[in-house]
Amino acid sequence: MSLFKARDWWSTVLGEKEEFDQGCLCLADVDNTGNGKGDGAQAEDMLLEVHLRDPILQVEVGKFVSGTEMLHLAVLHSRKLCVYSVSGTLGNVEHGNQYQIKLMYEHNLQRTACNMTYGSFGGVKGRDLICIQSMDGMLMVFEQESYAFGRFLPGSLLPGPLAYSSRTDSFITVSSCRQVESYKYQVLAFATDADKRQETEQQKLGSGKRLVVDWTLNIGEQALDICIVSFNQSASSVFVLGERNFFCLKDNGQIRFMKKLDCSPSCFLPYCSVSEGTINTLIGNHNHMLHIYQDVTLKWATQLPHIPVAVRVGCLHDLKGVIVTLSDDGHLQCSYLGTDPSFFQAPKVESRELHYEELDIELKELQKIIKDVNKSQGIWPMTEREDDLKVSAMVSPKFDSVSQAADIEVGTDLVPSVTVKVTLQNRLALQKVKLSVYVQPPLVLTCDQFTFEFMAPEMSRTVAFSVYLKGSYTPSELEGNAVVSYSRPSGIPRVIQCKFRLPLKLICLPGQPSKTASHKLTIDTNKSPVSLLSLFPGFANQSEDDQVNVMGFRFLGGSRVTLLASKTSQRYRIQSEQFEDLWLITNELIIRLQEYFEKQGIKDFACSFSGSMPLQEYFELIDHHFELRINGEKLEELLSERAVQFRAIQRRLLTRFKDKTPAPLQHLDTLLDGTYKQVIALADAVEENQDSLFQSFTRLKSATHLVILLIGLWQKLSTDQIAILEAAFLPLQQDTQELGWEETVDAAISHLLKTCLSKSSKEQALNLSSQLNIPKDTSRLKKHITLLCDRLAKGGRLCLSTDAAAPQTMVMPGGCTTIPESDLEERSIEQDSTELFTNHKHLIVETPLPEVSPLQGVSE
Repeated sequence: MSLFKARDWWSTVLGEKEEFDQGCLCLADVDNTGNGKGDGAQAEDMLLEVHLRDPILQVEVGKFVSGTEMLHLAVLHSRKLCVYSVSGTLGNVEHGNQYQIKLMYEHNLQRTACNMTYGSFGGVKGRDLICIQSMDGMLMVFEQESYAFGRFLPGSLLPGPLAYSSRTDSFITVSSCRQVESYKYQVLAFATDADKRQETEQQKLGSGKRLVVDWTLNIGEQALDICIVSFNQSASSVFVLGERNFFCLKDNGQIRFMKKLDCSPSCFLPYCSVSEGTINTLIGNHNHMLHIYQDVTLKWATQLPHIPVAVRVGCLHDLKGVIVTLSDDGHLQCSYLGTDPSFFQAPKVESRELHYEELDIELKELQKIIKDVNKSQGIWPMTEREDDLKVSAMVSPKFDSVSQAADIEVGTDLVPSVTVKVTLQNRLALQKVKLSVYVQPPLVLTCDQFTFEFMAPEMSRTVAFSVYLKGSYTPSELEGNAVVSYSRPSGIPRVIQCKFRLPLKLICLPGQPSKTASHKLTIDTNKSPVSLLSLFPGFANQSEDDQVNVMGFRFLGGSRVTLLASKTSQRYRIQSEQFEDLWLITNELIIRLQEYFEKQGIKDFACSFSGSMPLQEYFELIDHHFELRINGEKLEELLSERAVQFRAIQRRLLTRFKDKTPAPLQHLDTLLDGTYKQVIALADAVEENQDSLFQSFTRLKSATHLVILLIGLWQKLSTDQIAILEAAFLPLQQDTQELGWEETVDAAISHLLKTCLSKSSKEQALNLSSQLNIPKDTSRLKKHITLLCDRLAKGGRLCLSTDAAAPQTMVMPGGCTTIPESDLEERSIEQDSTELFTNHKHLIVETPLPEVSPLQGVSE
């Protein structure tokens, strides 16, 4: 940022919602008064405004009308060139002089125009000719009221800036090849006519001339503008503004000097020569700055209130050196350089004596407070209790009478919807209150965003929306989250959330119990079994009232789960054909059991899991998800290759079509059609793989929730320890090709194994990789998950407090193997650990208790 700002002398805003470019600003004596200002007009007065119907690309002022040397206004439209006469009449009333605009002549263009330049082409005296460059690289020369000729620039693909040098009588432009090119006017005039794209027999014999470039210079970047200046008769300079540099060239194309710019430029203007052999240049950039260079030396920097797209220097009201700038949104400003004196004086700082002993005591007290807070806060930071806004959510006990998912069917089932109402009650006046609601896919909401610009004090607002299933697979959770962000009266932003639980019947129907299943889980309790009819009253099958200990569930889409309650023991069994489908019913069973015994006034109810940890089934879901990610990478890479091939064929075809001498296509059109079909097929395959990956990730999250639940019941983990596991195993709401579930979870589990679950300080010294990349396979992740369960079984405990770095003393019961010190030792026990957690018949877990008792496997 510059210390100095451009001093605003006069400014205004042009038009409404219009866009301006560098060709939209011209500074000249357009009314031919000869004194550089209007007759008595004030600077703030608008002299003339005319609606021309067509968009305006560029305006210039010159001697464009034959028979007179007066200045006229040339306006370039996309398909038309108009030349106007601007004149003023002396006003006899109080509103001042009157100005009129009169059309002198116009040319209708056969090609779409890009820009134009003018000058005394061919050395004519007393008049200016106009040269227009079209979008396809054709130069059209107009000798005032008549069309002279048109020529195509060789090899032109995209038009660039265009300027005319009167000293060398040549046109200078920058081609799409990123090189400055100069064409003599005489060569253009005698070259082959642009309308005759094929050479005739006379031209082959030499009667016509081929358009040859005078000189070229490769600048290696695209140019924004070209300006040609000549402050003496002996030499002229060609200034080219690039995207990163600006160049000063001699008449013959040799570089006089170049300057690398620190900021991206937007416009420039070489405007004067102060000392012999040097030129001053104004350069505006996208940082709202205007730099003044003397050749390559920065002489001044000033700050503008906008980004200039055009800059001019002129004399207004006898004030010389006024800088006129125009922004792309129409801010027109006349300013001058200078400084205004500042009378601010910094106040004196009162010196005081420092008592180092008191400061030392205060520092120790603060450090003690910080240490106590870190010890007591657990894994989540303690937040200040706010009562500015209270959020509550209520789920309707009944389904909507008319389902919001009327046009959605999952298999042969009709999809119901349920209404959720969220109520906001505020104590203070709040601004910018935004409510966002989230549910797990494939559950969807009829509306998930609500905005309240202002809420008056003691005000209550209630919004309602419906939730329904949109997909043939089950969500990973039935819990929704309503998040409210708002600003307090002091301007401090706050966020508050409220969770709500959706009914199981929204995604599940009563089903026929199944006697056989591929996957089974047994949950032990410390209380007598409860009738399933009282736990799940909405899923009772009326035809089987005698079977109160068996209940079937059928998810929308076809999956079936069976729940059995033991008649003699305190156990419940959940079984299904799909491992991930066990999660929702198992979690629902535990929640409903807890609610049932709480209503009975029993507080010591507890669940446990003594079966084998189903890691092998979990690993199969991980491998399937990882396989879809690898397949997605291969498809995207192949799609990228076909897209590059498609663009290359397009470029070759475009070159063939633009060639003056047509050549055979050599089956390029057939190759283009075949490549296009491959691109479409690959794009469809990528979308299909993404849908499969999304469903696989949802099933993986369900299985992950189930594994975390079983680990918590197996090791009797506390709420904080389960939260640590959830943070490690469920770090992402959705995974992408750049950051996926496998590498993120592997890094989190590795951190736990090297910190709170480490056996020695040697493991803590190992550093984790700072960059997460997609792994080659899932063997490392599966090994770390197995090792995590192994260490938890041998007494390890999860903790993220400040003392977690200290090695824990694990109580090793008799017969337990030691935790490996290195990867080599870890690989040696990998097979044993796998057998420990994947044996489905019997499991013996040794716990760090004085008396070790084996836990029997679930009998079939």
